[in-house]
Order: sequence, then structure tokens, then C-alpha cells
Amino acid sequence: MKIVIIFNREPYDNTDVTWNGLRLADKLSEGGSDVRLFLMNDAVDLARDVCRPPEGYDQDLSKMLKALIARGVTVKVCGTCMSRCGIYKNHPYFEGAEKSTMQALADWVVDSDKIISF
Repeated sequence: MKIVIIFNREPYDNTDVTWNGLRLADKLSEGGSDVRLFLMNDAVDLARDVCRPPEGYDQDLSKMLKALIARGVTVKVCGTCMSRCGIYKNHPYFEGAEKSTMQALADWVVDSDKIISF
């Protein structure tokens, strides 16, 4: 099954929304689904090495994303959002997170069995 998960929120926004989305992606991938992640809006910070957990937060979300990439999960990041969104505007993405476009997301949506948004 092909699944696209779209992340929109700042990684550390005083909620566990992004953490839970990454946990879901992990379990879906572990179960054999073809999981693809698209980061847009403030979620683009998730794919930047400069993004670190705030003091007192016990999860490293970027490390979780890197583990998914290492497992073969495709991660695309909105190139337009790179310079418009997030705390770390214009900082580079780490290896394995591909700069992408809205057209690529549209293609994934058409080609997917399920679309989930966080």
C-alpha cells in the first residue's frame, strides 16, 4: 500500500503531533507499506540539522526522520517553503531529504492509496 504523510507543523510546537506522525510512519513502514513523507510549511525545519529538541523534550524528531530515511522512506521537502517557512529559513536540508515541489506532492497524492496530514 502506498501512503503519503504530509507534515505541516513546526517540529517542536509544544505538542506531540509531529512525534506521533513520525511514529505512525515508522510502524507503517515496518509493516511493509510504501511510506512517503512530504514536509511543508513550518515542518521543513524537521529536515535541517540545525533543528534540535528544546530543553526538556525527550525526543529528537530529526533523528527519527533520519532513521526513517535510512530504512528507505522517501522524504521530500517543499523547496518554496524552505525560504518562506520555519524558524531556520534558508538553512540546508540534511542528506536524504530531497528538495521538492508542489507538483511532486500532487503526483504522490494521485499515486497513493492513502493520504494522511499532520
